[in-house]
Formats: sequence, structure tokens, C-alpha cells
Amino acid sequence: MLMRGGTLAGLLVLGARLSEESTSFEYRRLLRAVAAQAGMTLENMLLAEDMAERIETERRIARDMEIAKQVQARLFPQKLPPLDTLEYAGRCIQAREVGGDYYDFLNLGAGSMGIVLADIVGKGIPGALLMANLQADVRSQCAVASQDLPQFLKSVNQSFFENTDEGRYATLFFGDYQDSSRRLRYANCGHTPPLLVRSNGTAERLTATATVLGLFEEWESSLGDVQIKGGDVLVIYTDGITEANNADGEEFGESRLLETIRRHLAAPVPLILDAILRAALEFSGGEGKMRDDLTLVVARRR
Repeated sequence: MLMRGGTLAGLLVLGARLSEESTSFEYRRLLRAVAAQAGMTLENMLLAEDMAERIETERRIARDMEIAKQVQARLFPQKLPPLDTLEYAGRCIQAREVGGDYYDFLNLGAGSMGIVLADIVGKGIPGALLMANLQADVRSQCAVASQDLPQFLKSVNQSFFENTDEGRYATLFFGDYQDSSRRLRYANCGHTPPLLVRSNGTAERLTATATVLGLFEEWESSLGDVQIKGGDVLVIYTDGITEANNADGEEFGESRLLETIRRHLAAPVPLILDAILRAALEFSGGEGKMRDDLTLVVARRR
């Protein structure tokens, strides 16, 4: 009994003849037909079993991915620290079920908040695991951020460096906003420069003050400092937004991002955030066409 392609599936064995008559040509042809049909039936059964196993495996993977998605969603901030002078919001739209982008709002004491946005090298499960690792490092050590921000980031880098494979790293922006002074101290660790758009529409880029996290054991960071005035809008984002491509391979880019911010400068923070994400998604053809996570934090001085 042969399967398609001539692979041996089994043997059709006949018992003793019940008569003395010789085996006819038609009888042998019938046996060959039965053997051929049996071989194809066996092959179809094996294919069906294999398909059933694959479907069950895919179901288990889909179920596990859904659980991972729910777990990762809980890693994003569930509560917003109260601030008198700053309205803010954040969101992450993932290109896959789970991803490597991370944003957070950390309560650093009365009238002080840490704003975090990071982009892990890698997507899917590997990126999500590194994201969880970095989030744990940041949250477990953030109590010292207000007192010594450079030392806090140095400690985060050391921990991330020790717990990641060679060549893995993350870009990160960390800002410490103070209600009393309306100032933002920040460190930009190799991250896409956030945009501070003033109430008159002029824009400032909060450029890098340090290299990426996790790539080098010896690591230092300087700080930037900026005053946030009434009506100013701060937009912190990952490169998934500016590098979103349309069908012609053209990127959304910083200029379109700035144009969108300026067009909605007087809108409430949630509407500014929605407008930016909608513009990037429409430019690139919708969520089904996303190549990278879109992560965004928008803040406005009241």
C-alpha cells in the first residue's frame, strides 16, 4: 500500500486461497486498486491527525498569547498620580499581541511624578519579556529618582545590563515633573527626542543626554531641565509613530507629528493623544498594516 509519491504505507496480506483456481488478472487488478485506495486512506488519516494536532497547538498558543496580552496590559499604569498643574495621558497600540514598548507614571511623592517611556529592541514575546524586566527595574528603584536621578538611572542600567543578553538594549526617556516649580528634569537615554510645543506653536526637542540602557556596563547620564508654561504640550513617543510607513514607503515623520499637535494644541489631552494616533494609523493604512508598536504620552500644563 503506497501513499502519494510512492512512500510505503503498509502491506496488504492475503490468506490461503479457498479454491484451486489460479489468480486472475482482474483479481490482481482489484487487489492493486484496493491497496492503492487503502494507502491514500491511511495517508489522509495521518494528514487529518497532523492537522488536528496543529489546530490544537495553534489554539493553545492563541490562548497563551491572550493571557500574555492581558498580563502585559496590567503592566501599564492603572492609576494616575494626582497633580495640580499637569494634565496627562498615555497609550500603547501594539503591532502584535504583546510588544516591547513601555510607558509609566510613577508617584515620586507629593506633587512629584516620574514620566517613563521606553522602547525595547525586539518585538513579540522576547520584547515583552525584556519590557517586563525593565519595568520591574524602574518601579523597584524609583523611590530614589527624585533625590538622585542620575544614580537611579545608573542602577537601572546596571540591573538591565546584567539580566539581558549581549546586544539587547532599550531606549528610555525619564522625566521628573514637579508641581511646585512646574519644571521637568529629564534624562533621554538614546530615545527619540520628545517634543515640547509651546502655547504659541514653537517646538523644542528634548534631545539625548545619555546612551541607551543595557548595552554598556560603564554608563553615565547627564540631565536636562525645562520649564513647562501654561498651555505648553509635551509629547513623548516611540519611533513607531514617526517611522510608520504608507504604501509608498514614506514615513509619517516628525513634521507631520508636529503639524498634528499644532492643529489640536487647544484640545484636551485625550483628544490630542487620539488625534496623533489616528493620524499615524490612517497614514500607514490602519492597525493591520502596523510594523511597530505605537506608544505615546501627552501632557499639558494647566
